[in-house]
Amino acid sequence: MAVMETTAESVNAAFSAEAVERRATSGAGWLGELRREAWDVYERTPMPTTALEEWRYTEVAQLELERYRLAEPKGESVAVPEEARAVLEGKAASGTVLQVDGDIVEVTLDESLRAKGVVLMPLADAAESHAELVREYLGREVGADFNKFAALNGALWTAGVFLYVPRGVRIEQPIRVARWLTEGGIAVFGRTLIIAEDGASIDYVDEFQSPDFDQPSLSCGAVEVVAKNAAQVHYVALQRWGRGVKHLSMQKTHAGRDADLDSLVVNLGGDLARVDLHAWLDGPGARSDMLGLYFGERGQHFDHNTRQDHKADHANSDLLYKGALYEEARAVFRGIIRVHQGAQQTDAYQTNRNLLLSPNARADSLPNLEIEADDVKCSHGATVGQLDEEELFYLMARGIPRKQAERLVVFGFFGEVLQRLPMPAVVQELSEAIAAKIG
Repeated sequence: MAVMETTAESVNAAFSAEAVERRATSGAGWLGELRREAWDVYERTPMPTTALEEWRYTEVAQLELERYRLAEPKGESVAVPEEARAVLEGKAASGTVLQVDGDIVEVTLDESLRAKGVVLMPLADAAESHAELVREYLGREVGADFNKFAALNGALWTAGVFLYVPRGVRIEQPIRVARWLTEGGIAVFGRTLIIAEDGASIDYVDEFQSPDFDQPSLSCGAVEVVAKNAAQVHYVALQRWGRGVKHLSMQKTHAGRDADLDSLVVNLGGDLARVDLHAWLDGPGARSDMLGLYFGERGQHFDHNTRQDHKADHANSDLLYKGALYEEARAVFRGIIRVHQGAQQTDAYQTNRNLLLSPNARADSLPNLEIEADDVKCSHGATVGQLDEEELFYLMARGIPRKQAERLVVFGFFGEVLQRLPMPAVVQELSEAIAAKIG
């Protein structure tokens, strides 16, 4: 089946060369050229269809791309809802960023960290004040050739976040970012660039929230994380958009020699979420845990497309994604472990488990291996199962109502993932978010 090429103009007139030019002329000159190049790639790249293996179970038509208008930056005139500020309130943090629609409205950072050379600021500002550093890394991991939507993000992003941690600096409390949408019908393009120098340590939490909308909205984001030699980075994305929001996220992590680079992706909200996550282990001794949780109901659709790329020897990656689905919810997991030539003594695992809480829920799981070395330990597995009625009966026989018993089973099912995240305060917050979703 042929894949027809679809230009930007035929998808949505708001995603246009004119919009790219507005952004290109408002910042650093080199960044403007990068945007124009990304737009050229976007226009040349065919729109994915279900004829492609990576999009077999998610139709691009579900994104409703023709319905959005761009959320243009408003600068100082942007109104900040109290609900947006509340996302960050009461949470321990070494630094915070608040995004509302297409604007970064507030950035804070502990002065002690600033004195050590830590940089936390809007990405567009960093492209000018730290041009040499940003230019070296921006788009290196999630470039325009990553996929069509990464190219669109590369051309149109606003409200980007830049975090730089110098060599040997340890950030004790998380850096927290809250992203808030105020209305339906808009498209926002966020971007994140995190650089941890040798021996640096970071915990980073990205939260996505909004009310429910009658009109669909789109969040199309890109995340690039670079952990250099012996750095430790934990990246958490908690997606709790309201109904009506479509969520696209392209993420790539790059681990150097002896680096620990862990990610946790949690999908709870929105109508549709598609996450493309690529872990690149580039140095001997690198390690990456890739964790994921999702809980769907009422027709929600979650699609996770993962890749564990082992380029260096003696590296370890371990992926564990778990999901529970109510009603007509649907989940898709597609993952590949690729071990390159010369990546001997690779230790890589990939596991996806799904719990169906309704006869109408559906999960599709497609784990894969591609191995070009002969001294490795690799395995993959997937399960899709119903609630264990004997387990429910055991709980109900002790006076626990069925709904509460189901909730306990789901928490137990998710517990294996949460226990592996070495961030106790964040684990507690995630548990509360999951409890609120389960009801």
